[in-house]
Amino acid sequence: MYKGSNNYNMSSDRASTFREQNSYRSQYGGNSYGGNQYGGGRNPFGDRNPFGGSPFGMGNFGRGSIIDIIKNSFLTGSTLTKLIYINIGIYLLVKIAEILFFLMGQQFGVDQIIINYLGVPADTQHLLIYPWTLITYMFIHVGFSHLLFNMLWLYWFGKIFLEVFDSKKLLSTYIVGGLAGAVLYIVAYNTLPAFQDIKFASRAIGASASIMAIVFATCVSRPQLRINIFLIGSVKLLNLALIMVIIDLFSISSGNAGGHIAHLGGALYGVIYALTSSPNSTSKGIFSNLFVGIKKLFSSNRQVNVKYDNSTDYSSSKSENNKGKEDEINAILDKISKSGYESLSAREKKILFKSNRS
Repeated sequence: MYKGSNNYNMSSDRASTFREQNSYRSQYGGNSYGGNQYGGGRNPFGDRNPFGGSPFGMGNFGRGSIIDIIKNSFLTGSTLTKLIYINIGIYLLVKIAEILFFLMGQQFGVDQIIINYLGVPADTQHLLIYPWTLITYMFIHVGFSHLLFNMLWLYWFGKIFLEVFDSKKLLSTYIVGGLAGAVLYIVAYNTLPAFQDIKFASRAIGASASIMAIVFATCVSRPQLRINIFLIGSVKLLNLALIMVIIDLFSISSGNAGGHIAHLGGALYGVIYALTSSPNSTSKGIFSNLFVGIKKLFSSNRQVNVKYDNSTDYSSSKSENNKGKEDEINAILDKISKSGYESLSAREKKILFKSNRS
């Protein structure tokens, strides 16, 4: 806009000053932006500015449609991002189908069709006919508030989960946690008398069990971490987990019993997963110490038979050798107690294996 002289008149003095400034900028590599005032010359951030292709990240909007932007965001996003996108995308497809059904005057709503064919049934006979529902149910939402709160919980705790575990474990916890919730739901409805009359028509949908697995794996892995909750204040994650369990238990008899039971199934898997997998969980130390105690129990009962030769005194050298091996094994066991079995080197695992092969 200001490169030409047609729109910007200067007096001779100001023109002289302007020429001197231009001379200075040419000598020292241009102005503070590496060229002319409005983007000419070298960019101090390299070929691209820190906001993307153009200021404020608007370059993406100029290069493609909103669908292309969402597609690129999905393809380049993390596992957490993909899970949220999938849940939202399926919800939107269900809503679009619901609108079409309404416009065509269909009396039977699409949400009922979705629940019947994609929701996991409590009745085992129906489950044999629709086995895929064990997976599909954990991605289905028919209510906006249900989707919104589930995705918020998934985002909040998924971020903390990824500080302890990796993306692959996030996906596996989501899937297996959902399966654990479905299994507990099916078992409860087929064994408890309260559900015998309604199990044939009961279906479960929603990502809640999967998300509960992630939430509880996070809470058990980082029990002392505090988060701020609106109107409540700072709460430890472990206390939050206990509150959620109590709420689900007390809510079973008040409605949506299947959903609350599935929550407990997902939560149970999350606890087990954290206790056996988390490198930072203090609870894991209990299992490690138990493991070490068992190892020490067996190692302390081993007897070393020593043969003596009159010509050479081997007792001293064998005693020193055995003591050295025992110290090395104890050091390995201490390492397991502190960091877990996975922290051992191949040599240390070999030594530990040989020490118990008798």
